[in-house]
Amino acid sequence: MRWVIVAMIAVATVINYIDRNALAVMWPEIAPEIGATKEDYALLVTIFMVFYAMGQFAFGKLFDAIGVRLGFALSIGVWSVSIALHAVASSIASFGVFRAMLGISEAGAWPGAVKANAEWFPARERAFAQGIFNAGASIGAIISAPLIALLFLSLGWKGTFLLIGALGFVWVLPWLIIYRAGPDKHPWVSAAERALILDKPAAQPTEAPLAPAYVPTVRQLLTHRQSWGVILTRFFLDPIWWLFVSWLPIYLAETFGFDIKQIGIFAWVPYVGAMIGSLFGGWLSGWLIKSGRSVDTARKASITLGGLVMMPCLLIAPNITDPTIAVLVIAGVLFGFQVAIGNIQTIPGDLFDGRSVGSLAGVGGMAAVAGTLITTWLVPAMTKVSYGPIFILVAALVPLSLLSLWFITGRIAPVAPLHSDTPQKDF
Repeated sequence: MRWVIVAMIAVATVINYIDRNALAVMWPEIAPEIGATKEDYALLVTIFMVFYAMGQFAFGKLFDAIGVRLGFALSIGVWSVSIALHAVASSIASFGVFRAMLGISEAGAWPGAVKANAEWFPARERAFAQGIFNAGASIGAIISAPLIALLFLSLGWKGTFLLIGALGFVWVLPWLIIYRAGPDKHPWVSAAERALILDKPAAQPTEAPLAPAYVPTVRQLLTHRQSWGVILTRFFLDPIWWLFVSWLPIYLAETFGFDIKQIGIFAWVPYVGAMIGSLFGGWLSGWLIKSGRSVDTARKASITLGGLVMMPCLLIAPNITDPTIAVLVIAGVLFGFQVAIGNIQTIPGDLFDGRSVGSLAGVGGMAAVAGTLITTWLVPAMTKVSYGPIFILVAALVPLSLLSLWFITGRIAPVAPLHSDTPQKDF
């Protein structure tokens, strides 16, 4: 049952990325129609990201309060309405309102997925489960460019927004039927699977009662250096992903003179690398744990490997003049990114009880958005001649992310209260 749940969430993520990428793919045609500039597009990305940050925090708290089942239904319902409303936009102002709605609602998918992962999977399976979820984002990005280009050629941009807005509602009904309860009460979960999910054998009558779980508030989460390590790791690393999600179609149009049809042919290729990286990074971490390595070693080794793949690809990308080679090198960047990020996103569940995971994932998502906003506004200023300077800048973020992981997060293991009977070293 746990694999059915993560598959459903992966499908939701496919829809999420189809909706999210539609504006970028069609922007070269929309911009002249509404008299918009590259700076206007950066403004729309900023609006989306600011509200996405707010949604990360709000939905992180909301998922902890109402649970995964209703949280996902609410998130995807609102974002589906939001993307459909793009069809009636006629100016930067109206696009801005609908991008804000889309940003705050689409943000729910990530803290929701991290929380579901922590609840439904033992530690040795979490990175692979997160990889499946993240592969959904990559598949959505793979599908979105050719799909949106095809729909645009048939329906125009307004009809395309309306059609893709219906996808989320097709997903909600089976989700509500399948996700009846959490793993402890779900009627379709066997006793054997429930014991595996809890990562321990069934309790024996002679066992002593367990100590109460540590379920910190957001304020308490922020007193732990481990939380700040996760937050800073996301702050430095996530701008790399968002650079390509937000700007790849425009990079192809400006660097190689592509129209929407050509963007549809090329823009999906880098996300194949991302999909493979999502699955490989999750598999690698799980394999290391099954081979006897600690969770700490498995997560850090996988994340570091991802960083070592990203950096050289980012540094050579500015010198490439052939579009086919360019998208293949960017595929290498996104492969390394997904190897790393899937493991980073499991760390909240490695550190804290599942009832706090959504909150920490949400705060980490806010930090990711903060880092992304900085690079978003640097793009128009740094790409007047070429995209080389921005590629080099984000390459420099990789070692900063790894330093945050190794020296601020420290050892990845369950965190105890700072003022417990068995104190631990922390802040």
